Amino acid sequence: MPDQEKEKAPATAAPTETSAAPPAQAAPVKTAATEEGSSQYFFGEPLVGFDPSEITGNLIVIEGMDGSGRSTQIALLQEWLESEGFAVQTSGLRRSNLVGRDIDELLAKNAATRLTLALMYATDFFDQMEHRILPALRSGTVVLADRFIFTLIARGVVRGINRDYLGGLYAMSLRPHLTFWLNVRPETAFGREFKKAQAISYWEAGRDMSLSHDLYWSFIRYQTMIKREFEVMAKRHNFLELDGEASVSTVNKQLRQRIAEQLGIRATKYSPSAALAHLWR
Repeated sequence: MPDQEKEKAPATAAPTETSAAPPAQAAPVKTAATEEGSSQYFFGEPLVGFDPSEITGNLIVIEGMDGSGRSTQIALLQEWLESEGFAVQTSGLRRSNLVGRDIDELLAKNAATRLTLALMYATDFFDQMEHRILPALRSGTVVLADRFIFTLIARGVVRGINRDYLGGLYAMSLRPHLTFWLNVRPETAFGREFKKAQAISYWEAGRDMSLSHDLYWSFIRYQTMIKREFEVMAKRHNFLELDGEASVSTVNKQLRQRIAEQLGIRATKYSPSAALAHLWR
């Protein structure tokens, strides 16, 4: 996000109920050095009480549309990293103890408004950030995130929520050490998703957006819109783009090579255990 967008949130985009300003307080003096330091760790304003020196772990994000193979690669990477002696914590969408189940219930009813869902997902994200991600990073753990704020922003933007408002919503998000994007065609994603579950969910197909009466074309049009948002963010945030349509073993090898560089792992050879062998194809 450009610096000028970080400095102020557009008043026209924020919900009415949040427009009231808090009581005036003496603002801390900001210097160029402190702002530059914060930008290394956050997309905007730093979390209150955050001490960069406490972070000894690594945050590694795997992004991609539904059907891109993220979850498969997360499982394989976790096993590989643990075999190399690293403690690993995973995170993903709708996993917070605070609102994770509530979001599942709203999605099942297909009854939530777009802004309500966006705010619920943001609550879920920051609850995990406070109680799962930051504690793990402080303890030297490698955090593997199955999607991050980029998916949440993309979903909101294609549903008409102001891009700057969403950027401000996640301004206090921690910057990942590495962000991979598994890029696949929507047609490929549809085939994978349908083969896996013999069904396509209401939200994966963007049915709430009335893009098409046909399930297939609704999915293709919705995921194409998501893909375009990823293309924009990939350039802005320097995603490491991989061909998500390559074999699982090929993609995993590429992931391991780059992660090994980040973590100082010399050998990257890996064969999945019997428990995960079915994923290796």
